[in-house]
Amino acid sequence: MEQFIPSSRQASILNMVEEFGFVATEAMVSKFEVTPQTIRRDLNDLAQHGLLTRFHGGAGQVRTAENLPYNARLKSGVEAKRSIAQKTAKLIPNGASLFLSTGTTIEAIAEALLAHEKLHICTNNLNVAQIMRRNESFHISVACGEVRHHDGGIIGSAADEYLDKFRTDIGILGISGVDFDGTLLEYESQEVKTAKTILRNSHQTILVADRHKFGRRAMHRIGHIGDLGGVVTDGPLEPHFKTMCSEGDVTLHIAEA
Repeated sequence: MEQFIPSSRQASILNMVEEFGFVATEAMVSKFEVTPQTIRRDLNDLAQHGLLTRFHGGAGQVRTAENLPYNARLKSGVEAKRSIAQKTAKLIPNGASLFLSTGTTIEAIAEALLAHEKLHICTNNLNVAQIMRRNESFHISVACGEVRHHDGGIIGSAADEYLDKFRTDIGILGISGVDFDGTLLEYESQEVKTAKTILRNSHQTILVADRHKFGRRAMHRIGHIGDLGGVVTDGPLEPHFKTMCSEGDVTLHIAEA
Protein backbone atom coordinates (compact mmCIF):
# COMPACT_ATOMS: atom_id res chain seq x y z
CA MET A 1 0.00 0.00 0.00
CA GLU A 2 1.30 3.46 -0.90
CA GLN A 3 2.30 5.52 2.12
CA PHE A 4 0.05 8.50 2.83
CA ILE A 5 1.85 11.85 2.81
CA PRO A 6 -0.26 14.82 4.01
CA SER A 7 -0.42 17.92 1.83
CA SER A 8 0.99 21.17 3.19
CA ARG A 9 -2.52 22.31 4.20
CA GLN A 10 -3.25 18.96 5.85
CA ALA A 11 0.05 19.18 7.74
CA SER A 12 -0.96 22.66 8.95
CA ILE A 13 -4.30 21.24 10.09
CA LEU A 14 -2.45 18.57 12.08
CA ASN A 15 -0.33 21.30 13.69
CA MET A 16 -3.47 23.21 14.72
CA VAL A 17 -5.08 20.10 16.18
CA GLU A 18 -1.85 19.24 18.00
CA GLU A 19 -1.66 22.75 19.49
CA PHE A 20 -5.30 23.34 20.43
CA GLY A 21 -6.68 19.82 20.89
CA PHE A 22 -9.85 20.66 18.92
CA VAL A 23 -10.26 22.97 15.92
CA ALA A 24 -13.61 24.04 14.47
CA THR A 25 -14.24 23.63 10.76
CA GLU A 26 -15.09 27.35 10.49
CA ALA A 27 -11.70 28.29 11.93
CA MET A 28 -9.91 26.17 9.31
CA VAL A 29 -12.07 27.61 6.51
CA SER A 30 -11.12 31.11 7.62
CA LYS A 31 -7.41 30.37 8.05
CA PHE A 32 -6.89 28.60 4.72
CA GLU A 33 -9.47 30.61 2.73
CA VAL A 34 -11.07 27.52 1.21
CA THR A 35 -14.59 26.11 1.21
CA PRO A 36 -16.00 23.98 4.03
CA GLN A 37 -16.20 21.10 1.55
CA THR A 38 -12.44 21.29 0.95
CA ILE A 39 -11.73 21.22 4.69
CA ARG A 40 -14.09 18.28 5.16
CA ARG A 41 -12.26 16.34 2.44
CA ASP A 42 -8.95 17.08 4.17
CA LEU A 43 -10.36 15.96 7.52
CA ASN A 44 -11.77 12.79 5.99
CA ASP A 45 -8.38 11.94 4.48
CA LEU A 46 -6.57 12.56 7.76
CA ALA A 47 -9.14 10.67 9.83
CA GLN A 48 -9.07 7.74 7.40
CA HIS A 49 -5.33 7.42 7.97
CA GLY A 50 -5.70 7.69 11.75
CA LEU A 51 -4.06 11.11 12.09
CA LEU A 52 -6.98 12.90 13.77
CA THR A 53 -10.56 12.30 14.93
CA ARG A 54 -13.55 13.85 13.16
CA PHE A 55 -16.16 15.47 15.38
CA HIS A 56 -19.34 17.36 14.58
CA GLY A 57 -18.15 20.81 13.54
CA GLY A 58 -14.42 20.13 13.58
CA ALA A 59 -11.59 17.76 14.41
CA GLY A 60 -9.55 16.74 17.45
CA GLN A 61 -6.54 14.72 18.46
CA VAL A 62 -6.56 10.98 18.02
CA ARG A 63 -5.78 8.90 21.10
CA THR A 64 -3.91 5.80 20.08
CA ALA A 65 -1.19 3.42 21.18
CA GLU A 66 0.64 4.05 17.90
CA ASN A 67 2.76 6.96 16.72
CA LEU A 68 1.97 9.08 13.67
CA PRO A 69 3.66 8.01 10.42
CA TYR A 70 7.16 9.45 9.93
CA ASN A 71 6.18 11.68 6.99
CA ALA A 72 3.33 13.19 9.01
CA ARG A 73 5.64 13.82 11.98
CA LEU A 74 8.21 15.38 9.66
CA LYS A 75 5.66 18.01 8.59
CA SER A 76 4.07 18.61 12.00
CA GLY A 77 5.32 21.00 14.67
CA VAL A 78 8.10 22.31 12.44
CA GLU A 79 8.52 25.62 14.26
CA ALA A 80 8.54 23.92 17.67
CA LYS A 81 11.21 21.48 16.52
CA ARG A 82 13.31 24.30 15.08
CA SER A 83 13.19 26.31 18.31
CA ILE A 84 13.96 23.22 20.42
CA ALA A 85 16.87 22.39 18.11
CA GLN A 86 18.36 25.87 18.33
CA LYS A 87 18.06 25.90 22.13
CA THR A 88 19.61 22.42 22.43
CA ALA A 89 22.52 23.32 20.14
CA LYS A 90 23.44 26.17 22.51
CA LEU A 91 23.86 23.62 25.33
CA ILE A 92 26.44 21.56 23.39
CA PRO A 93 30.09 22.68 23.57
CA ASN A 94 32.50 22.17 20.70
CA GLY A 95 34.40 18.90 20.98
CA ALA A 96 31.67 17.13 22.99
CA SER A 97 30.75 13.48 22.49
CA LEU A 98 27.05 12.83 21.84
CA PHE A 99 24.47 10.13 21.52
CA LEU A 100 21.73 11.13 19.05
CA SER A 101 18.67 8.87 18.89
CA THR A 102 15.93 8.58 16.27
CA GLY A 103 13.10 11.02 15.58
CA THR A 104 12.30 14.15 13.63
CA THR A 105 13.23 16.50 16.51
CA ILE A 106 16.64 14.81 16.74
CA GLU A 107 17.12 15.36 13.01
CA ALA A 108 16.34 19.07 13.47
CA ILE A 109 18.99 19.16 16.21
CA ALA A 110 21.51 17.54 13.88
CA GLU A 111 20.94 20.43 11.44
CA ALA A 112 21.32 22.98 14.24
CA LEU A 113 24.65 21.44 15.31
CA LEU A 114 26.32 21.80 11.91
CA ALA A 115 27.97 25.08 12.93
CA HIS A 116 29.82 23.32 15.77
CA GLU A 117 33.33 21.93 15.54
CA LYS A 118 34.88 18.54 16.29
CA LEU A 119 31.83 16.82 17.73
CA HIS A 120 31.98 13.05 18.27
CA ILE A 121 28.58 11.59 17.37
CA CYS A 122 27.25 8.10 18.02
CA THR A 123 23.85 7.42 16.46
CA ASN A 124 21.43 4.75 15.29
CA ASN A 125 19.81 7.18 12.86
CA LEU A 126 20.94 7.15 9.22
CA ASN A 127 19.27 10.52 8.60
CA VAL A 128 21.32 12.07 11.40
CA ALA A 129 24.52 10.57 10.00
CA GLN A 130 23.73 11.92 6.53
CA ILE A 131 23.07 15.42 7.90
CA MET A 132 26.16 15.56 10.12
CA ARG A 133 28.60 14.22 7.53
CA ARG A 134 28.36 17.67 5.91
CA ASN A 135 30.70 18.93 8.65
CA GLU A 136 34.10 17.37 7.99
CA SER A 137 35.34 18.11 11.53
CA PHE A 138 32.79 15.71 13.02
CA HIS A 139 33.64 12.11 13.92
CA ILE A 140 30.54 9.98 13.33
CA SER A 141 29.95 6.42 14.55
CA VAL A 142 26.86 4.64 13.19
CA ALA A 143 25.31 1.54 14.74
CA CYS A 144 25.06 -1.62 12.66
CA GLY A 145 21.82 -3.55 12.34
CA GLU A 146 18.52 -3.60 10.48
CA VAL A 147 17.47 -0.33 8.83
CA ARG A 148 13.86 0.77 9.28
CA HIS A 149 12.84 1.97 5.84
CA HIS A 150 10.28 4.58 6.91
CA ASP A 151 12.57 6.69 9.13
CA GLY A 152 16.17 5.50 8.72
CA GLY A 153 16.41 4.14 12.26
CA ILE A 154 18.85 1.27 12.84
CA ILE A 155 17.35 -1.33 15.14
CA GLY A 156 17.95 -4.79 16.55
CA SER A 157 20.28 -6.45 19.04
CA ALA A 158 23.41 -5.71 16.97
CA ALA A 159 22.63 -1.98 17.06
CA ASP A 160 22.02 -2.04 20.82
CA GLU A 161 25.26 -3.95 21.46
CA TYR A 162 27.21 -1.47 19.35
CA LEU A 163 25.80 1.57 21.16
CA ASP A 164 26.53 -0.03 24.52
CA LYS A 165 30.27 0.17 23.80
CA PHE A 166 30.26 3.98 24.07
CA ARG A 167 30.24 6.41 26.95
CA THR A 168 29.40 9.98 25.93
CA ASP A 169 29.31 13.41 27.49
CA ILE A 170 25.72 14.07 26.46
CA GLY A 171 22.86 11.87 25.28
CA ILE A 172 20.09 13.63 23.37
CA LEU A 173 16.90 11.65 23.61
CA GLY A 174 13.57 12.06 21.85
CA ILE A 175 10.59 10.06 23.12
CA SER A 176 6.87 9.61 22.46
CA GLY A 177 5.46 10.92 25.72
CA VAL A 178 5.83 11.70 29.41
CA ASP A 179 3.07 10.31 31.63
CA PHE A 180 1.58 12.44 34.42
CA ASP A 181 3.69 10.58 36.98
CA GLY A 182 6.88 11.44 35.08
CA THR A 183 7.35 8.08 33.35
CA LEU A 184 9.16 8.36 30.01
CA LEU A 185 7.25 6.40 27.37
CA GLU A 186 7.72 5.08 23.83
CA TYR A 187 5.27 3.85 21.21
CA GLU A 188 7.71 1.36 19.65
CA SER A 189 9.24 -1.42 21.73
CA GLN A 190 12.32 -1.38 19.46
CA GLU A 191 13.21 2.09 20.78
CA VAL A 192 13.18 1.15 24.45
CA LYS A 193 16.51 -0.66 24.76
CA THR A 194 18.28 2.04 22.74
CA ALA A 195 16.82 4.78 24.92
CA LYS A 196 17.86 2.93 28.09
CA THR A 197 21.37 2.52 26.68
CA ILE A 198 21.59 6.27 26.07
CA LEU A 199 20.37 7.00 29.61
CA ARG A 200 22.85 4.54 31.11
CA ASN A 201 25.90 5.49 29.04
CA SER A 202 25.65 9.29 28.96
CA HIS A 203 27.21 11.51 31.59
CA GLN A 204 24.16 13.73 31.11
CA THR A 205 20.96 12.99 29.16
CA ILE A 206 18.84 15.78 27.68
CA LEU A 207 15.24 15.04 26.74
CA VAL A 208 13.99 17.04 23.75
CA ALA A 209 10.19 17.10 23.45
CA ASP A 210 7.54 19.63 22.56
CA ARG A 211 5.15 20.56 25.36
CA HIS A 212 2.31 18.45 23.90
CA LYS A 213 4.21 15.26 24.73
CA PHE A 214 3.89 15.98 28.44
CA GLY A 215 0.80 14.07 29.51
CA ARG A 216 0.78 11.87 26.39
CA ARG A 217 0.50 8.12 26.97
CA ALA A 218 2.34 5.31 25.18
CA MET A 219 2.77 1.62 25.96
CA HIS A 220 6.48 1.10 26.64
CA ARG A 221 8.34 2.41 29.70
CA ILE A 222 11.89 3.78 29.39
CA GLY A 223 12.57 5.42 32.72
CA HIS A 224 11.56 8.49 34.72
CA ILE A 225 11.96 12.20 34.21
CA GLY A 226 14.16 12.22 37.31
CA ASP A 227 16.73 10.11 35.39
CA LEU A 228 17.46 13.09 33.12
CA GLY A 229 19.93 15.92 33.41
CA GLY A 230 17.84 18.37 31.42
CA VAL A 231 14.66 18.91 29.40
CA VAL A 232 14.32 21.18 26.38
CA THR A 233 10.77 22.01 25.32
CA ASP A 234 8.99 24.75 23.39
CA GLY A 235 6.66 26.25 25.99
CA PRO A 236 5.63 26.36 29.65
CA LEU A 237 4.81 23.00 31.21
CA GLU A 238 2.00 22.22 33.61
CA PRO A 239 3.02 23.04 37.21
CA HIS A 240 3.39 19.42 38.37
CA PHE A 241 5.86 18.67 35.56
CA LYS A 242 7.84 21.77 36.54
CA THR A 243 7.82 20.57 40.15
CA MET A 244 9.08 17.13 39.10
CA CYS A 245 11.98 18.71 37.23
CA SER A 246 12.84 20.95 40.17
CA GLU A 247 12.64 18.17 42.76
CA GLY A 248 14.67 15.82 40.52
CA ASP A 249 17.37 18.43 39.89
CA VAL A 250 16.48 18.34 36.17
CA THR A 251 17.25 21.62 34.41
CA LEU A 252 14.27 22.85 32.40
CA HIS A 253 15.05 24.86 29.25
CA ILE A 254 12.21 26.68 27.47
CA ALA A 255 13.00 27.41 23.83
CA GLU A 256 11.99 30.77 22.42
CA ALA A 257 9.46 30.67 19.61
